[in-house]
Amino acid sequence: MTENNIIIRRIWIGIKSVSTGVGQVMFQQSAITGLIFLCGIFWGSYECGTPQVAWGALAGTIAATLAAFPVNTGCSEGRSGLWGFNGTLVGCAFPTFFAPTVFMWCSLVLCAVLSTWVRAGMNNVLGKFHINSLTFPFVLLTWIFLLASRVMDSLIPLNAAAPVSSPDGFSMASLAIYWLKGISQVFLINSWITGILFLIGLAVCSRMAAAWAMAGSAIGIAIAFLFGADASGIENGLFGFSPVLTAIAVGCVFNKPGLRSAIWTIFAVITTVFMQAATNAFLSTWELPALTAPFCVTTWMFLLPACISNGKFCK
Repeated sequence: MTENNIIIRRIWIGIKSVSTGVGQVMFQQSAITGLIFLCGIFWGSYECGTPQVAWGALAGTIAATLAAFPVNTGCSEGRSGLWGFNGTLVGCAFPTFFAPTVFMWCSLVLCAVLSTWVRAGMNNVLGKFHINSLTFPFVLLTWIFLLASRVMDSLIPLNAAAPVSSPDGFSMASLAIYWLKGISQVFLINSWITGILFLIGLAVCSRMAAAWAMAGSAIGIAIAFLFGADASGIENGLFGFSPVLTAIAVGCVFNKPGLRSAIWTIFAVITTVFMQAATNAFLSTWELPALTAPFCVTTWMFLLPACISNGKFCK
């Protein structure tokens, strides 16, 4: 193999690793799924007038993927996209919560790099309990930078709260839109078209994951509506994205599919909605967004008993 061919092959592996990293946000080890997710992110970002979110997602994934080489976390993990997915979410979050200045972009890259290292460290600790860090490195580091912005004037925070609007009502058509937004909000995108693209991307890799994503968002909306949650939160899909991730993780990634695990997953998804509400209330004092923390905490809660019980559910 010539030197040029080696270089081209390495570039191709790098591109594939980055694309797969985007797919791994929803546990999908597929470069095609990641590419479809990226299309959804770009569509939704430009539709919402925030193109910097899409470019941030791409920059964050690349930075996080490259950051893994100094800590030698394993080439198989890199090709599986496990180096980059926290960086993807960091890249979506920073342009959402900070003004698009040079300092924001520098902080985004730094945080994305740190997310890979924090993930490796957390997995070393949590691996003893047969669980992993999920997206918590992204959550923890984003909270740190949001709090740091209170005393660092060059990081200009935007309003992290959901836009307040008058809901269109709860007709079948509007509920379908809110349901799809619950899926799109996994990447902090408020677009029902993006939600459709994400479902297509999931179905390309795993129809079961797509089914659980649909169920997770639907259950999230139903519980939020029945218990009288904030209408604007329902409208913008903010009670759907963590249940979507919990549904995929507990329903078909870390548990063997079946009736027993399906019932277990439904309980986990319902719990995630209450965890979302509780986290929102708890963090409101510090004006911090919940991000995917409700998903992480609830998934740990529901995976630990299964792993302790001789792995009856666990793959």
